[in-house]
Amino acid sequence: MGVTRQKHAKKIMGFYKHNFQFREPFQVLLDGTFCQAALRNKIQIREQLPGYLDGAAQLCTTRCVIKELESLGKALYGAKLIAQRFQVRNCSHKSPVSGSTCLLSMIEDGNPHHFFIATQDQDLSNKVKRKPGIPLLFIIQNTMVLDKPSPKSLAFVQKLQTNQLVPEYQKQSIVELKEKEGLVKQEGEKRRKRKRAGGPNPLSCLKKKKKKTQEGQEPSAEKKKRRKRKRNR
Repeated sequence: MGVTRQKHAKKIMGFYKHNFQFREPFQVLLDGTFCQAALRNKIQIREQLPGYLDGAAQLCTTRCVIKELESLGKALYGAKLIAQRFQVRNCSHKSPVSGSTCLLSMIEDGNPHHFFIATQDQDLSNKVKRKPGIPLLFIIQNTMVLDKPSPKSLAFVQKLQTNQLVPEYQKQSIVELKEKEGLVKQEGEKRRKRKRAGGPNPLSCLKKKKKKTQEGQEPSAEKKKRRKRKRNR
């Protein structure tokens, strides 16, 4: 069962690496519900997650998540202690908001920091699936599971493959690369060279036709001379 789960995760990670440029160390944003589920199921997130993702992982959370756990009191005290061990990423909220709202704000504008979202909140999970290119982690049956790519992510990749949609950062990279290598100038030169290339010279064709007519007229002129000689005789 463990080998099958590992193969499943490796295949999904390949999808995100190839299509959305995810690279190590993987940035994993955890909320309070995930920390609480890990505590309840005796899962060592820091030790087990890198092995499951087959790469180094940076576990992180936000100030809003920690504040939310503090406000919930003793019931989630253990989850708060776990969350406090992770790196705290700066969010844009001056006043604390709910953990789910904060995590959603961290993946806006196309998830530029390539965050994973780790949560047990079903409502948050559904909202994450509506955005392409965001890996989702949850805990089920005492194990961490990387969810399969959402229909939104699959549709996004399909459009990329048919050249109907190219991310802005890729467009800019292509333009910069062309300018750096001088490819834009070379393409212009090639086009100009193609325009200069012409067909056969019409004057040369005319010369050839004149030669043919002259060659064709020579026998008739000789015949006329022969006829005149015969008459003179």
